[in-house]
Amino acid sequence: MTRTSHAPTNKPLDRALVWLRRDLRVDDHAALHHALRSARQVWCAFVFDTEILDALLNLGGKADRRVEFIRDSLVGVDAELRALAASHGTDGAGLIVRHGRADIEIPALAARLGVQAVYANHDDEPAALARDARVRGRLADAGVLLHTAKDHVIFERSEVLTQGGGPFSVFTPYKNAWLKKCDAFFLKAYPVAHHAGALAPRPAGETGVPALEDIGFQRTNLHQLRLPSGPSGASELLDDFLGRIDDYHETRDFPAIKGPSYLSTHLRFGTVSIRRLARLAMDRREGGSRGAEVWLSELVWRDFYHQILHHHPRVVGHAFKPEYDRIKWEHGKHAEALFAAWCEGRTGYPLVDAAMHQINQTGYMHNRLRMVVASFLTKDLGIDWKRGEAYFAQHLNDFDLAANNGGWQWAASTGCDAQPYFRIFNPVSQSEKFDPQGRFIRRYLPQLAKLPDALIHAPWQARPVDLAAAGVELGKDYPMPVVDHAVAREKTLARYAVVKGSP
Repeated sequence: MTRTSHAPTNKPLDRALVWLRRDLRVDDHAALHHALRSARQVWCAFVFDTEILDALLNLGGKADRRVEFIRDSLVGVDAELRALAASHGTDGAGLIVRHGRADIEIPALAARLGVQAVYANHDDEPAALARDARVRGRLADAGVLLHTAKDHVIFERSEVLTQGGGPFSVFTPYKNAWLKKCDAFFLKAYPVAHHAGALAPRPAGETGVPALEDIGFQRTNLHQLRLPSGPSGASELLDDFLGRIDDYHETRDFPAIKGPSYLSTHLRFGTVSIRRLARLAMDRREGGSRGAEVWLSELVWRDFYHQILHHHPRVVGHAFKPEYDRIKWEHGKHAEALFAAWCEGRTGYPLVDAAMHQINQTGYMHNRLRMVVASFLTKDLGIDWKRGEAYFAQHLNDFDLAANNGGWQWAASTGCDAQPYFRIFNPVSQSEKFDPQGRFIRRYLPQLAKLPDALIHAPWQARPVDLAAAGVELGKDYPMPVVDHAVAREKTLARYAVVKGSP
């Protein structure tokens, strides 16, 4: 039974629709907050956008962990909406889910519901901006407004600028300006529960969360990977991390150690509020936690890359530093064979190969290893960073265009505030430093498990007797290196000579 809403009647709108995208939660939700305060009746909807899904199906088939994560997260959002509405006396509420082109489905749903406005949170990826422009135009034709708000970052677009009024291109001064500007106002949550009396029942004929099979996908190994989905999953991971956050600065670079927060996928899909995370980090930092201070810097990096994408959309497909587009990358059959070896984790460099097996098997890769494998692809194999960026985009659960592009351009030295082109990670010394006992390598390359710690980082340097004792035959059980790092380094320096002397 549905009782009359106790929501205030002195609101400017009668009906509104909230369009969820990369903000799959109810708590501290900017667009939902604004809609509930502005309208007497509010519905929430999500669209499984076939423009996006069809591309995923063409690339990777029906098994995509991200689609499963989204679908399972929507179940949590639906449950939260139902409970919140019920607490205010409204039964039958819940998430409306449609399957089709978002730029068609949202205007159609707005028309069906008779809303005067649609509320959504910003998404500054170029394809999303183009989609939103189409939606805004179609809604405007029907006399419906599209309101959008900041929600995915603490500071967006042009909120943090240089003294000259331009965007930052170097991280440290950006971070300093970010910290100087950030105060309680920017970290304050958007209250939703207090206004939830405006949540309306789901109309007859509108469906809730579909099964994966109903949208053309199938189950993956997501649930075996200990990556809980939805807002409750984010809270579970956050609670666990808060017990380790003070040590983050000491543990984050070691892939065999439980050091990271593992919240990146939740941040990507907005199942947790960035304001909540930043508040917690700031509070711990003010209490003297070095780990929280370093983790906060990672959150600032995230904002930094998003403002780079906003001000420099050309980075999608081009080097941030235009002169770096002159670099001639390897092409031809040999380059294709090297790229395949990198993708499949058979380069002969154990840390690189273990990292690639990790992403292929789980959709996750430790942040230190992302730098190692990106450096290896571009500076040991001489292959265009854009190919590695695209591979990560296809496989990472937490794929985010701004961060992925920024990370790859940093490793390739083509981006803003990137490592110098002559800084080339040595995959063996990186392995010895960050996986000294070979624990991570053994997890993903069990064929090397019996090698002693001192030999597991570079098996080709082991004596035949040691390889035999470990049951390893190079070329059969594990490949020989596809390149010699020292030789590759010299080739890279020559390749990057076209930009020598560039800032």
